[in-house]
Amino acid sequence: MDLARYQDPLTIQRVLHHAKTVAIVGLSPNELRASFFVGYYLKRHGYRVIPVNPRGTEILGENAVPSLLDVREPVDIVNVFRAPDAVPGIATDAVAIGARTLWCQFGVISEEGARIAEAGGLAVVMDRCLKVEHARYIGRMHWLGFNTQRITSVRGGLQ
Repeated sequence: MDLARYQDPLTIQRVLHHAKTVAIVGLSPNELRASFFVGYYLKRHGYRVIPVNPRGTEILGENAVPSLLDVREPVDIVNVFRAPDAVPGIATDAVAIGARTLWCQFGVISEEGARIAEAGGLAVVMDRCLKVEHARYIGRMHWLGFNTQRITSVRGGLQ
């Protein structure tokens, strides 16, 4: 599978600049999980985050829905934090709700899921982190790879 096709910088930038609502499939209520941190980051940067988790009731202050088919508002990005074998079903649901983009996080690679999403008219980004790409293209990433929110002239660097 040619992943470069699903990691096009122009597609990523277009998706990030036009998105307002992100449904995160597999968003965990556990603060130590990557999905929680990504959801938290997106909320802090103005995105509407919809938790999709059949076991969650409230995550990040939002009511969780058990599946994408239970989302009752337009979704720009379906962000997937699930095993690759779950992606075809998620892609089918993303098409059914009229989402614009299927975004699969690092390690979540599914050729069948990509085919389903593309056939349904969705843009597909795969094996990329939504938070990292947002930081890269929207300008929230410090040159060391993180935003320190601290300006210093100390030659030894940050302490």
